Amino acid sequence: MVERYGARFTDRVFTAGELADCGGRPASLAARWAAKEAAAKTLGTGIGQIGFRDIEVLRDDAGRPTLQLHGEAAILAGALGLRCWAVSLAHDGGLALAFVVAM
Repeated sequence: MVERYGARFTDRVFTAGELADCGGRPASLAARWAAKEAAAKTLGTGIGQIGFRDIEVLRDDAGRPTLQLHGEAAILAGALGLRCWAVSLAHDGGLALAFVVAM
């Protein structure tokens, strides 16, 4: 998608922080896209009700992936009592995956 649609796609899906974090690496962006999908499903909505940019996947000081929720995603997480998120990202051989657990 990144190679096909370029900035039109990345600007709609990723925040400036995510783009900077990934340094333009398509595999890293794909893993974050997978994490956004997984987080939206964890919230019980999927991406249809929550925008991609409402879920931000960044790295902490140790390099671990973290979630920052904004807008509708933050409101819904609060209503569900979800305050702690665990995220795992992986990419290899042209495939990307993410696991998201909320407590």
